[in-house]
Amino acid sequence: MAETAEEKLEEKTKVLDTPMNEEFDWSTDKTPVRDALWNHYMENNNKDTMKTESEMEKYLDMSNEDVKKAAVDLLKK
Repeated sequence: MAETAEEKLEEKTKVLDTPMNEEFDWSTDKTPVRDALWNHYMENNNKDTMKTESEMEKYLDMSNEDVKKAAVDLLKK
């Protein structure tokens, strides 16, 4: 059975929508990965929403593995 467009989108954004503590064993944060990345960029962009939005767009085109790697590189302390 073919996947629906919604199922394809859910699979593509799976990592972005998963809580940090469920995706990474090093995190206790229950914030979704998407929000954790957003918060990281907002802090680094001096709370500039437009700049943060621009930086976040790339994650929508990344594979789950690439999102996961980028999140580890940016967020793991």
